[in-house]
Amino acid sequence: MARPITLFTGQWADLPFEEVARLAADWGYDGLEIACWGDHLDVRKAAEDDTYVQNRRDILDKYNLKVWTISNHLLGQAVCDDPIDQRHQAILPAHIWGDGDAEGVRQRAAEEMQTTARAARALGVDVVVGFTGSAIWKTVAMFPPVPPEMIDAGYADFADRWNPILDVFDEVGVKFAHEVHPSEIAYDYWSTTRTLEAIGHREAFGLNWDPSHFVWQDLDPVGFLWDFKDRICHVDCKDAKRQVGNGRNGRMGSHLAWGDPRRGWDFVSTGHGDVPWEACFRMLNTIGYDGPISVEWEDAGMDRLVGAPEALQFVKSLAFDPPSASFDAAFSS
Repeated sequence: MARPITLFTGQWADLPFEEVARLAADWGYDGLEIACWGDHLDVRKAAEDDTYVQNRRDILDKYNLKVWTISNHLLGQAVCDDPIDQRHQAILPAHIWGDGDAEGVRQRAAEEMQTTARAARALGVDVVVGFTGSAIWKTVAMFPPVPPEMIDAGYADFADRWNPILDVFDEVGVKFAHEVHPSEIAYDYWSTTRTLEAIGHREAFGLNWDPSHFVWQDLDPVGFLWDFKDRICHVDCKDAKRQVGNGRNGRMGSHLAWGDPRRGWDFVSTGHGDVPWEACFRMLNTIGYDGPISVEWEDAGMDRLVGAPEALQFVKSLAFDPPSASFDAAFSS
């Protein structure tokens, strides 16, 4: 069976859940990667109310869609972040923000990530994609010089805050798939290695592979798949285009607005950027990944109603299945 192709609803949370389901079905998607914001999924209701869960299922069934994954990036971001400030207030629900006391926000976010695991299980989903936040992302520029003990403390803080969350994931049989991404505790190759070491390589902590965040950092997304093949439990399809080389644009973004052409990179329509997609899909076949391929639409230069169906057709053209057993036998005979 071909791997299902889903649409991540995070960039569509301004629309009602049923409208997104209708659009995705009309375009030919197999299912949704449901974001836990907007009206798409309330994790507290899903964890406690069978009627609410059935309502989500009824909408999916109405449009012949499936769900394999839910995503709670916004809550996960607040678990470890330092500082907690107005940026977080803008993305967090009022009951998590509360009075804005930073430690209170972190603790409430952590508790709701535990609830997210229970919501996933109630919905029959085995994977939750999300962010972790980071107490040490603010030190990436490395000046003033960062003492090693500050970095050590950042990974210890991550382990202290996320191990109790992962205990609940273990308890309900769901995996957390961390999206390796700038601003997180694991944002590139070596920080991913350090993150896994910090929590003793526990099985509940997997990885969501999104190649766009690798190419603009000059990292190899194909090699990452091979080296972390035992951790890849979800795939997001998003492309990126590097716009450096003119002496003005740099990879740090220059505090320019989203989609500004003066940035050193931009997310683009799938297939028009720098991700080596064919090599990536060949490697997904090699490591035996058989889960969903989820389109995450973030192209600021194209209308999403045009781009999302275009991205689906592109992924369909390349997300080919691995060779069949009969094919392998023909070469070995």
